[in-house]
Amino acid sequence: MTLHPGSTERLPRERLPRACARPALALSAGAAIALALSACAVGPNYHPLARPTQDGYTHEGLPAQTASTGVAGPGGEAQSFELGRDLPGEWWTLFGSAKLDALIKQAMAHYPDIAVQQAALREDRENVRAEEGNFLPQFQGQGYAQRAQTPGAEYFPGLPNFIENFFEATVGVSYTFDIFGHERRTVEGLQAQAAQQSFVLEASYLTLTSDVVTAAIQVASERDQIAATRQIIASEERQLSIVQGLNQLGSKARADVLLQQSNLATARATLPPLQQQLALAEHNLAVLTGRSPRDAEPVELKLSDLNLPRDLPVSLPSSLVAQRPDIRQQAAVVHQMSAQIGVATANMLPQLTLASTSLGNESTNAATWAEAATGVWSLGGQITAPLFEGGALRAKRRAAVDAYDQAVAQYRLVVLQAFQKVADQLTALQNDAQALKAQRDAVEAAQASLNLTQQQYAVGAVDSATLLTAQNTYQQARLSYVVALASRYTDTVTLFAALGGGWWHRNDPGTLPGLR
Repeated sequence: MTLHPGSTERLPRERLPRACARPALALSAGAAIALALSACAVGPNYHPLARPTQDGYTHEGLPAQTASTGVAGPGGEAQSFELGRDLPGEWWTLFGSAKLDALIKQAMAHYPDIAVQQAALREDRENVRAEEGNFLPQFQGQGYAQRAQTPGAEYFPGLPNFIENFFEATVGVSYTFDIFGHERRTVEGLQAQAAQQSFVLEASYLTLTSDVVTAAIQVASERDQIAATRQIIASEERQLSIVQGLNQLGSKARADVLLQQSNLATARATLPPLQQQLALAEHNLAVLTGRSPRDAEPVELKLSDLNLPRDLPVSLPSSLVAQRPDIRQQAAVVHQMSAQIGVATANMLPQLTLASTSLGNESTNAATWAEAATGVWSLGGQITAPLFEGGALRAKRRAAVDAYDQAVAQYRLVVLQAFQKVADQLTALQNDAQALKAQRDAVEAAQASLNLTQQQYAVGAVDSATLLTAQNTYQQARLSYVVALASRYTDTVTLFAALGGGWWHRNDPGTLPGLR
């Protein structure tokens, strides 16, 4: 895969690039000429980076669907891959759970990090508006009044002291002509920074929603494992009763009773760690929904309450770069760094400023202060140009070019990592289906083996060690099956997140306007 940085290529380090068609005219021609040149901005004009042209994510190609697991009920269906189809904005609804939808809604409304990123976006947009104010003249009003006693001797010997009044009101005007686009490139950079933050916000939404769904699946998985463990404990308790009965009849030794008691205790010992993992998952889910673990209600959710999405939309690679928030965020960084080259270039060129310009009235008598005869005005301008900066300005421009090169290289890396994540999850889902089928077969085989071993043990055909092995094998197979089933749900969530989460189709109340 080759990614091209668009028409904004690596720039010469000494020559000053210009986006205008012809060199600037002499600044001494005045403000009119300066305004005529205001459409010229030095530095590179940013163009969106070229999209990759590859048509897939894995070398083997994308199969039509995963393997059939042979498992009846939710979670056992084969999943189909639909390349080129778009992901819905509210992708979590594909799991068909009203409880899950309610958790997502609460998380998006109350999770503090969303408010943090929203405030940061508002801050960046206000910074853009503040910088845009430099495109207009700046007016400053000033009023001044003074009453003072003045020694008459300063004017004529023997003249008595007298009281003197002075009144002044003026309006000053200043304006820097953006001849070479310093302000325009600065605003462009701030706009790119605001765009970057908008995609940070979208990434926060995507991370939050995927974390909530993953945590809910974890809760459901732990509940199913606890339920399976309790069934195993109940089975071990029944087996202990049988062994104790056989011991009373004299067909089993006391050692067999003790061994079964030990196996029952071992099964019971596996329950507290699962309960701890469930508590941690519930605490995590509580925080993700903006509540403390103390205030959150337990989430009664099982894996069977969730539908495994059968039809999986898989965006094309060319579409992925326009959809994943982290890729769009890095593209905005490239834009920002491109604008900084223009700012650094403009700093090397002259600036023309309308300064020392004011209009107002001055008088020693308040009654005559507003008369035309008391009017005063001044008009002035200045031109500043760097003559010798010890190479600092050129070095800063070269540094800006280097920062741009870094941003472009980082963009390529982000795109490659995004493709890797999608490829990883596509492969994982195919393997998950095969793993679930293998675990189902393992549970059925372990169940049959345990049933036969228990029958043989009851008639003395096998010893207690053989029974213990069969019991342990079945216990492990039951729990591993639940884990394999949960992996299909979790990896589906991770795939949806890797594809960008469909935020461009979402229109929820928490989304700020202008992010599209």
